[in-house]
Amino acid sequence: MNSTAIIIKLDLPRPAFHLQVDLAIPGRGITAVFGPSGCGKTSLLRAIAGLEDAALTKPHSHIQVNGTVWFSATQQLPTHQRKVGFVFQEASLFEHLTVQKNLAYGFKRNQSSRGNDDELVKVDELIALLDLAPLLERSTHHLSGGERQRVALARALLASPRLLLMDEPLAALDQQRKQEIVPYLERLQQYLAIPVIYVSHALDEIVQLADHLLLMDKGKIVAAGALTDLLSEHPLLAHREDAFTLLHGTVTDINGAHHLTCVSFGTTTVFLPQLHAAQHQPVRLRVYARDVSLCLDYPQRTSILNILPARITQIEAGDRGQNLVHLAIEDQVLLARISHLSCYQLGLAVGQQVYAQIKALALMK
Repeated sequence: MNSTAIIIKLDLPRPAFHLQVDLAIPGRGITAVFGPSGCGKTSLLRAIAGLEDAALTKPHSHIQVNGTVWFSATQQLPTHQRKVGFVFQEASLFEHLTVQKNLAYGFKRNQSSRGNDDELVKVDELIALLDLAPLLERSTHHLSGGERQRVALARALLASPRLLLMDEPLAALDQQRKQEIVPYLERLQQYLAIPVIYVSHALDEIVQLADHLLLMDKGKIVAAGALTDLLSEHPLLAHREDAFTLLHGTVTDINGAHHLTCVSFGTTTVFLPQLHAAQHQPVRLRVYARDVSLCLDYPQRTSILNILPARITQIEAGDRGQNLVHLAIEDQVLLARISHLSCYQLGLAVGQQVYAQIKALALMK
């Protein structure tokens, strides 16, 4: 088995479903688990953490994290020895302690279980990364939902886990609080050297954070792979009414006069409303299939700023008079949802060169 991967084989009977998983996921980065409520996402995390050992079918279950066996037919590490961090929907802070003392608890666990000093998370660095310094002396009773989750996340990381599990950490927050905390999670994505398994039923969260995706339904993993690939290829995502793809690029210019940001991928540049992003910063842009139109000739005298040369790689007939057109732009994939009639009138075919049009306002980070 690959020592730099997470190997998960689980057989866990449940009244509403039977959790049966057999997969390997990357040993670094953020892997998201997406699926409907009640499909087994939380049970998956609990089993990995060691909270379901008694119910696992031992001959068919095996958990290995970057070379260390946590569960097998002959070996079962208890939860406290698995060095796993767990962040739940509710922050579950110690209400009688200040923020600083909550963090100190996580660091104390770190010191008591560390293998060597190099494994210790730098406290000051993490406090700065999550902007916790102004909160240290405050009571947890006086924190907003987003602040509480930042403290819970820091406390989990200060224990220097080998694996971080996050079970819908933003589900209890309103939209404004979610938007406040997502940038901190994006920072952590660059900071963390440990693998993260992030459970959510909100696709908009996942696309901002993860690179690898597991699609789950009725206790089974129905698809696994790179997030970008599954968004454009798997029917559960590509055929959604709000289907979208991601374009990965780099900020190359910030046009303050027109409040626009220029993002390039290869030789192609797109414009979108000004981002809070620095020059040369990598970004991922969400493009909804419904916001992409196609034309055979380069349009003239148009208000649309983004006109991208593309090649048709696939055309799928959909419902309600719609077609889903798969496009290759540079080495990336874009989806366009257009009518059967438009497809017929333009004579669109696989291999054809076309121009994809995207309004600047339709591009989202």
